[in-house]
Amino acid sequence: MTPDLPDALDGLLGDETEDRSGDEFTLAGTDPAAAADAPLLEVEGVSLSYGDLSVLSEVSLSVASGEFVGLVGPNGAGKTTLLGAINGVLEPDSGRVRVGGETVADLSSRAASRLVATVPQDTTVAFDFAVEDIVEMGRTPYHGRFSGDPDAGEAVDRALERTDTERFRDRSVASLSGGERQRVVLARALAQETPALVLDEPTASLDVNHQVRTLELVADLAEAEGKAALAAIHDLDLAARFCDRLAVLADGDLLAVGPPGEVLTADTVGAAFDTDAVVRSNPVTGTPAVTALPEPGELDRRVHVLGTGPWTARVVSALATAGATVTVGALPPGDVAAETARELAAETVTAPPFDGLDGEAAAATRDCLAAADAVVVVEPLPDALRALARDHDPVVRVAADDDPASATAELGGPGRETGTGRDVNTGRDGRAGEVGERDDGATRVGRTGGTDGERSAVEAAARATPETVAAGVRRALDRSVSADD
Repeated sequence: MTPDLPDALDGLLGDETEDRSGDEFTLAGTDPAAAADAPLLEVEGVSLSYGDLSVLSEVSLSVASGEFVGLVGPNGAGKTTLLGAINGVLEPDSGRVRVGGETVADLSSRAASRLVATVPQDTTVAFDFAVEDIVEMGRTPYHGRFSGDPDAGEAVDRALERTDTERFRDRSVASLSGGERQRVVLARALAQETPALVLDEPTASLDVNHQVRTLELVADLAEAEGKAALAAIHDLDLAARFCDRLAVLADGDLLAVGPPGEVLTADTVGAAFDTDAVVRSNPVTGTPAVTALPEPGELDRRVHVLGTGPWTARVVSALATAGATVTVGALPPGDVAAETARELAAETVTAPPFDGLDGEAAAATRDCLAAADAVVVVEPLPDALRALARDHDPVVRVAADDDPASATAELGGPGRETGTGRDVNTGRDGRAGEVGERDDGATRVGRTGGTDGERSAVEAAARATPETVAAGVRRALDRSVSADD
């Protein structure tokens, strides 16, 4: 390890100026009680422009000690600019940033670097140093003008171990991949040992494994060491999984701040990213999962969906994406298809599970069926719902055959014997991978299936893309058929 890196290397952390506040300062001024009550990191009404271009407009945000906050928003929203104002690289036009009670703009770069460590988006290093030396640069704020840093060795060792970069210690930084270099830059920030940590897209160059490990590390640093961590994160699902709160920034304004489950809604995501989205709970983590939807198609028809479960949810989403006005039900209130319909603002008929259809739910379903231009039936369908659809014309069916060689997403109604995979009208077997038109005008999309009907239904629904469902509805409208019994 280099005992005392040259002062010329200080530029990698920021311009070195005389420390106007001295070598020692007290966080939160002279009032310990204020330090205990105040957030560790405070952004108060910060506005910042580049010439005539306003980037931030009176942004206020706080991060408490022990808290990990994710900063999310579209490209160009001002996330990097806000982080630059926090670490003192950029000076706000108005407002202020305080860390531990100290106003960052009033501090020298050395003093500010003892309060805030930064992991930048651009991890390019100007000089080809060894990894160990790069990490030790995080200790620059603690170097005396005529003395070294006695704590540097232990701090560097801890940072290398935490970021799984110890094995790179003696390697040239130029020999590392982009993801490996990203972790080295994170290690440099950890070696800085500051109360606040800001990260600009820290997982952008990492593989899935190291994305998770990096955000786990930041969350652990916040919880175990009481750091205030703020990270701009591109992946909304990862941000929801690891952050205590999210701040949604768009066009220089904060649209929402709060727990991920409260902030990540279809309305907020739509307003921030200018896209339709479905927000559901991840079945593994229990945190919000965001699925952005493509631009709606031109299926200007009213379609009612009969079915339950995740494959019905997919069909509902496919129809909405295709541009249809979708109604669905009757469904149990907690069914995944009901939740998807709710996120898509689709009219939904609900009925208590296991009790069958009561009169009110049956009447509401009949009303939806009567108003629909077409009905999509998703197999396997409960008998009560099948009875309601029997007389409706036309019907589009997402069906599954028991024959493991042919699970079929069948768009266009009957003519296929239940559980056989055989076309009633032609006597032909459906073949995996087959796409074509039956003699009665119905469309079928073949796919190799599973070992049981339910698995086949899932695979069949997976083929129910907006394009295939829209095509099936249009074909059924052209050539009406009646529903299966």
